[in-house]
Amino acid sequence: MIDLRLLREDPDRVRASQRARGEDVALVDALLSADERRRSSGVRFDELRSEQKALGKLIPRATPEERAELLQKAEQLKTDVKAAEAEQNEADETARQLLLQLGNIVHTDVPVGGEEDFVVLETHGTIRDFAAEGFEPKDHLELGEALGAIDVERGAKVSGSRFYYLTGVGALLELALVNAAIAQATEAGFIPMLTPALVRPRAMEGTGFLGQAAENVYHLEKDDYYLVGTSEVPLAAYHMDEIIEADKLPLRYAGFSPCFRREAGTYGKDTRGIFRVHQFDKVEMFSYVAPEDAENEHKRLLEWEKQWLTSLELPFQVIDVATGDLGASASRKFDCEAWIPTQGKYRELTSASNCDSFQARRLSVRMRDEQGGKKTVQPLATLNGTLCAVPRTIVAILENHQLADGSVRVPEVLRPYLGGREVLEPIAK
Repeated sequence: MIDLRLLREDPDRVRASQRARGEDVALVDALLSADERRRSSGVRFDELRSEQKALGKLIPRATPEERAELLQKAEQLKTDVKAAEAEQNEADETARQLLLQLGNIVHTDVPVGGEEDFVVLETHGTIRDFAAEGFEPKDHLELGEALGAIDVERGAKVSGSRFYYLTGVGALLELALVNAAIAQATEAGFIPMLTPALVRPRAMEGTGFLGQAAENVYHLEKDDYYLVGTSEVPLAAYHMDEIIEADKLPLRYAGFSPCFRREAGTYGKDTRGIFRVHQFDKVEMFSYVAPEDAENEHKRLLEWEKQWLTSLELPFQVIDVATGDLGASASRKFDCEAWIPTQGKYRELTSASNCDSFQARRLSVRMRDEQGGKKTVQPLATLNGTLCAVPRTIVAILENHQLADGSVRVPEVLRPYLGGREVLEPIAK
């Protein structure tokens, strides 16, 4: 959530942010009104409690004649205090619910617009000219089936559409990718983590996934648990309700977990193969930093993602995601999109988001620092960056590194994790 002081002091900035996101601007004024009611009801409650305490001190010293009148007044005050407390609690909850609906304030440099209004910042690698090499590229599913690596037919039989099996070298390729990604992250100073796939509502709400993204979240109603769509959720909640000493920052974690997404609203989109699926594995980077270090950390996450995709020898571009395509928690997001030959376009493989103190405020993760000889406690900043979303990365590797005979060259960075194998070859029928 945003800082309420910012809302009071500069509501026009919050309105502009909502407008840029394509979200409801009227929410800002509703929240301002609720905040005023919350504060005034708090003042009223405090005044009545103070009067009640003062009256309580007078009663023991009062004469019998005065005591009867004071007791009558005390009874009325008791009723008034109870009503004022109920009013304060209701006002607090109303303001809190409205505040939870408000997205993070977008960074001033973010391009304004929708999904197609991103700005390309960089392009890396060389797109292969398959025509010059004398053959037509196959798509990842045709390649994967020939390699004995992907089985979507049985995935659909067992679990329905958008599920799959990785078999043989497909399973080995996933394990190689995960191990290589974790090795890079560990070398960069990240602490490897295996995180829960089921979380309580507060963890999901605190990271901002029960607002606009709620339609894509799986909820187990009987137990009131949520299946995570990314290990960002348990990593963000890892230090929930804690105060971290400033000299311990930055804290960096690399989480590996299964991820579950309903993919609502994508009917008929990317239905072939394993590009858009309901369950997949992912390695996610997550950072806790001081607020003033957040923008530099955002750039670092992007550099680690670029290093990873470069090591996989994939052509890719970096985009600055437009305001209307940001998640509720992010103030700015960079995506790395790999070239997919059979689609003839770049597609998202990784993303890096700066959430400022938005998630930390919701999850009560704070840092203790010393300024001018005085200890201060304030929300810190959180950032996240995908390092390896496995199925999409497999798609990019198979298509970009395919050879004319249907085999696939293994990028050098993965060979140590595949027993030194340089090429994945089709299996005999």
